[in-house]
Amino acid sequence: MTLFPTTVAGSLPKPSWLAEPNKLWAPWRLAGDDLAAAKLDATLIAVKEQEDAGIDIVSDGEQARQHFVHGFLEFVDGIDFARKVEMGIRNERYKAMVPTVTGALTLKGRVHAAEARHARAHTTRKLKITLPGPMTIVDTIADAHYGDRVKMAFAFADLLNTEARALERDGVDVIQFDEPAFNVYMREVSDWGIEALHRATAGLTCTTAVHICYGYGIKANIDWKSTLGGEWRQYEETFPALAKSRIGQVSLECRNSKVPMSLLKLLDGKDVLIGAIDVASDQVETPEEVAAVIAEATKYVAREKIVPCTNCGMAPMGRDIATGKLKALGDGAKLAREKFG
Repeated sequence: MTLFPTTVAGSLPKPSWLAEPNKLWAPWRLAGDDLAAAKLDATLIAVKEQEDAGIDIVSDGEQARQHFVHGFLEFVDGIDFARKVEMGIRNERYKAMVPTVTGALTLKGRVHAAEARHARAHTTRKLKITLPGPMTIVDTIADAHYGDRVKMAFAFADLLNTEARALERDGVDVIQFDEPAFNVYMREVSDWGIEALHRATAGLTCTTAVHICYGYGIKANIDWKSTLGGEWRQYEETFPALAKSRIGQVSLECRNSKVPMSLLKLLDGKDVLIGAIDVASDQVETPEEVAAVIAEATKYVAREKIVPCTNCGMAPMGRDIATGKLKALGDGAKLAREKFG
C-alpha cells in the first residue's frame, strides 16, 4: 500500500463549456441530452486531470451537480422547489433561499449512477463519490412536513443509504459524507449527528468517510473564519465522538487554518484526510509546503493513517489554479514519501 495516498475533498471546477466558471452554483450552459453527455465528458476530464497530478484516490469532481447538497435533493420527492423560503444557514452564518419539504421523502431513482459508472469505467485507481451528510442537508432546507429536525435528518439518512449501497455496487471504493454542519452544531453531533451518519452508512463494506471543513472559499465563510480567534478548536468537541464511530475516515482542514494540529490525536484509530491545500486562496502551494503539512501531521497521526487531501472542494476556483494545486498535492506527497518512506 502506498504511503500517504492522496485524494480530494470532492468537487473540482467545471469546464467553461459546461457551466459558468469561477462561480459556486454556476448555471449550466447546456440542456437535455447535450447536458447529460457533457457532464460525463467533464467527469472523464476531472478523473484524468487527477491521475495526471498524481492523485491516488480520484473523485468524479462532482461535475454532474451544481451544488453539493442540492445535487442530491433534485432526485428526492417530497420537496417543493417552487416553495422557497429565506433561511439562516450554518447557525445564521448567511441567508439562503431554500426549497421546502412538504411531504414524506422518497427517492425518484438513482442519483449519481451515470457519473459513478463512467468514472469507474475509465480509471483503475480507487474511486471516491461524495454525498451530503444528513445534518448538513437539514440545515440547508426548510421543513413543512416532519416538524422535527432530527426525524427529517434520519429520513434523509435512509435515502442516502439507498444511494450509497447502490454506489458500492457500481464499484465505488470510498463514499464520503460532507458534514460542514458538524463544525457548527457541535452538541448535536454527539446527540444525533453521528447516529444519522451510521444510518446513512448501514450495510456498506466499502470505505466510509466524513468531511468536516470550514467551508468553501466564499466571502460568508471567510468572514466567519475571521471571527474564530487565534485558534480554531471546533474539532475538539466532535473528534472524540467521531473516533468512537463506525466511520472509517475523517477529512479536515489544516493548510492555512488555525486548527491546532495536536487535535488530530483525538482521531486515534481513524484514517485522517489531512487538508494540505488551501481552497480559499488562489496561491498555488509548493510541493515543499504540502510536504511540510504532512510532516507536521505525522507528529500526531500514525503515518499509515495519513491521507493528504484538499481542505474542501474547489468548485468555485479557476481551473488552472485548481490544476496547479492538484499537482502540488501529488508532488508534495511524493516528497513526504521520500522523507518518511
